[in-house]
Amino acid sequence: MNPMPMSLDTKLVQRLEKALAVVDDHGAVGPRLREDAMRLWRRVCRFQQLGLLTHIIDVDALELACYALQLPLRHDKRLPTGKPARASLRDRAEDAAEMLVGLLDKTADESLLDRTTRLLHEMPHRSPMLDEAKLLADAINLDDFGVIGIVNQIIQLARQGEGLAALADGLQKREQYGYWDARIRDGFHFLAARNIAQSRLARAREVASLLAADIQEDGAA
Repeated sequence: MNPMPMSLDTKLVQRLEKALAVVDDHGAVGPRLREDAMRLWRRVCRFQQLGLLTHIIDVDALELACYALQLPLRHDKRLPTGKPARASLRDRAEDAAEMLVGLLDKTADESLLDRTTRLLHEMPHRSPMLDEAKLLADAINLDDFGVIGIVNQIIQLARQGEGLAALADGLQKREQYGYWDARIRDGFHFLAARNIAQSRLARAREVASLLAADIQEDGAA
């Protein structure tokens, strides 16, 4: 089955892609943010194909939100130490809504902007009122799972000046504290998304085990 087609106006998409082409505050240019937006949108489409929602959904607002959620990633949030901090999902959603309005206020349909910002503000809630917000929340939460989740951890740790030891230690502690099992139990609204997270977690555990074996083989304490 083919994914839901892109429904946004071409000029609007081009404006968003131009904004996402600059990936950080230093002016570095690359495809990362655009690719992540498209990957998130494809995941939302896949969820809909699985029948997570059977009624008509606001496709335009969902697609626009997938782009908007990458906008805050251009701007580093800093810890008191000066190192980059990872924003919470709520902070990221609120920043995305604000940046989206600032970027498209004069060019996008006002109703579309209103629906998208409402969707973004609803998404981090434990029990969102909008079904679209539940769908989007499950899609973005999957980014923390599987090999993709480990790669994202590597990127974050590298930006903070950390390396393999911190990665291996973090993976081990999450297992010890039951972090992932709690996330799967409480972090998803739909059973199908929860099942995908469980499958990805199994693959991540394989990678974590291989990493631990490599580090041990190197003679690490």
